[in-house]
Amino acid sequence: MTAASARAASVFSALDEAPMTWRHYAYWLAASGGAFLDGFSVSALGVALPLLKGEFTISALFVGLVGSALVLGAVLGSAIGGLGADRFGRKRIFIADMAIIALACSIGALAPNARFILLSQFLLGVGVGIDFPTSGAYVSELMPRKARNRMTVATISLQSVGMAAAALAGLAILKLRPSTEDWRLLFGAGGAIALLFLVARLWAPESARWLAARGRIIEATALLKTLSIEFGEAPAKIGAEAIAPPAPSLDAAPHATDVGYLTLFAAANRARTMLVSLPWMLMDVATYGVGLFTPVILGAMHLSDAKAGAIAADFADAEGSAAVDAFLIIGFAASLWAVPRFGRITMQVAGFSGMALGMLLLLFAAMTDNGAKAHLAFVIAGFMLFNFAMNAGPNATTFTLAPTLFPTAIRASASGFAASCAKIGAAFGTFVVPQLQDAWGLVGVVAVMVAVSVAGLLATAGLAHAVNEEGALEE
Repeated sequence: MTAASARAASVFSALDEAPMTWRHYAYWLAASGGAFLDGFSVSALGVALPLLKGEFTISALFVGLVGSALVLGAVLGSAIGGLGADRFGRKRIFIADMAIIALACSIGALAPNARFILLSQFLLGVGVGIDFPTSGAYVSELMPRKARNRMTVATISLQSVGMAAAALAGLAILKLRPSTEDWRLLFGAGGAIALLFLVARLWAPESARWLAARGRIIEATALLKTLSIEFGEAPAKIGAEAIAPPAPSLDAAPHATDVGYLTLFAAANRARTMLVSLPWMLMDVATYGVGLFTPVILGAMHLSDAKAGAIAADFADAEGSAAVDAFLIIGFAASLWAVPRFGRITMQVAGFSGMALGMLLLLFAAMTDNGAKAHLAFVIAGFMLFNFAMNAGPNATTFTLAPTLFPTAIRASASGFAASCAKIGAAFGTFVVPQLQDAWGLVGVVAVMVAVSVAGLLATAGLAHAVNEEGALEE
């Protein structure tokens, strides 16, 4: 081991054993804003779509394009965000992506026609896509070993908090200011939240683990000491004092690192790459397909009264969406407890199983006509089980696998590749759902969601052998 490697290893060890302080939680919150806004934007668009149909003349094809623009932008953003975060640092990239999100929401709120909605959703997807691998790598590198699993799960779980927040915001706006232009306020609210997170990220530091991996040991050890300070107290002894400072020449320039997607498909990484990308792609077909169109599906299930008018109908569908989205929060709480306890693979398999069962209940409801009460019971039960199982399992585990299975030099790139694959699946789901609903009805939509949930289960079980803790996050 070289002297530089030994110093980096000392920083890694000090990070692993450091106590949790308020700064860890504050930086975690700043880094998790992209996940929150991802969920917020998906749910807000779902509430806004019926209003947009009333405001502009748009076809089912255009609705599919709007939903796909969000996730196609995320494909591009994830692909470049992971590479950028590995090359230029986590902080620079997640400041840039939050600025893109704020700009996109502003364009959407002020859109004079449907084409600007399409542009805003694409830019929003780019910003969210860049954020996914960057925030995942940042949080996993910042946290001590004992809190790492819990806090990385908490990051992606904020996606569901964002979905529920958008549903509640939609209810409040439609209740207090009923108008066909209420979608502007929803998009504007997303922009305001993005600006708050942007300010918070300007204050957050760079990842100490990334600094150490690049040979910037002095900066990394200084950050270690700062992280240990509680409200003006002296820094705790965390092992940073024992790290020998490098010579100026060693700290002056970053180390050369092998960063690139070809590295992910080397023999040592290939199986892991498949494990972190394929199940995530399958999950997002279902997650985005169901999440984006929950109000639409609930409307098709006749939870709203079509005779009450567009705004009243959208309000009723938003109420139903908010009710079932509450189980995203319950699933989030369950994942914080279950994933560290039972492991990522176990919870991913269990979660896909629950998602498939939830969609089977919804499929049964769509294919029968046994009366309104029985019909409604299966609809709500199916959505609740799907949302709970998704967030207790795959929605948490797919996000956390790459940051823990790959080393620092390619961690964000691996997360970016996996997220990019996931968004390809999401683009398929969001584009195909309105087309299927138009051609085959609700039964076709739900049947596809059952199939992809089962496929995710099989892919996870088939690739589970790739999990190998050696060579994962540096100890």
